[in-house]
Amino acid sequence: MQETTNRRAFLSKAAKTAALSAVTIPALAAAPAADKVFIHHVYFWLKNPESQEDKDKLIAGLKKLATVKTINSVHIGVPAATNRDVIDRSYSVSWCLFFANKADQDSYQTDPIHLNFVKECSSLWTKVIVYDSEDV
Repeated sequence: MQETTNRRAFLSKAAKTAALSAVTIPALAAAPAADKVFIHHVYFWLKNPESQEDKDKLIAGLKKLATVKTINSVHIGVPAATNRDVIDRSYSVSWCLFFANKADQDSYQTDPIHLNFVKECSSLWTKVIVYDSEDV
């Protein structure tokens, strides 16, 4: 008798859970989409790629730029010591930023700290390439 009661209790609980799930899942699907993480990845080619002083000045400028309030996370990097056909190691410094959404990145573009960085450091580079992406 105990086994039958436990089985009935289990089946009853499973049915209630399934019914609740059927109601909850469509409700979640109808919820507004959350902000999509926005990634702004910039590659810099220095005018004088052999100059450690120029590289240090650019990196110092990027560290100041990292104080913009809408930035969630920052990575400053240099080409890794990897060598495969698909890897481009020709750049001098990379700057990868994570924002909560596109609006925060748009705000960063006009932030006085960003504008000052461009004014102070643009003489250091010959080329800049930007790759922006957001969550799918």
